[in-house]
Amino acid sequence: MSSPSTPAGKPSAPGKRYVARSKQVAARRLGDEVMIMVGSEATVYTLNEVAAAIWEEADGVTPLDEIVQRRICREFDVAPAAALEDALALVEELAGHGVLIVSDAPIAQNNPPAAPEKEPG
Repeated sequence: MSSPSTPAGKPSAPGKRYVARSKQVAARRLGDEVMIMVGSEATVYTLNEVAAAIWEEADGVTPLDEIVQRRICREFDVAPAAALEDALALVEELAGHGVLIVSDAPIAQNNPPAAPEKEPG
């Protein structure tokens, strides 16, 4: 049995999930939250502090478990297993709405989307 690999042929870690921001959305940070508009649905989503942290770190190459360990567990004082379980559910839900892209291999993006714009002021 062969191990999973990325499109570039590099092996990916088993069980890892990678997330990237969709290029089909517009995002803006407002205080501790991020507002995301999905044009195809004409829908606006509000991400709380935890979801916003995951969104901001969703670069397509950092595994979700590392994002959770580095940002969520440290900033929100939550156990890693519970945080990862919640993060997996969140990213799958957001992927279902076209907000995030989720993969079991790193996601190559020629022009990665920018982090959300910050509110002026």
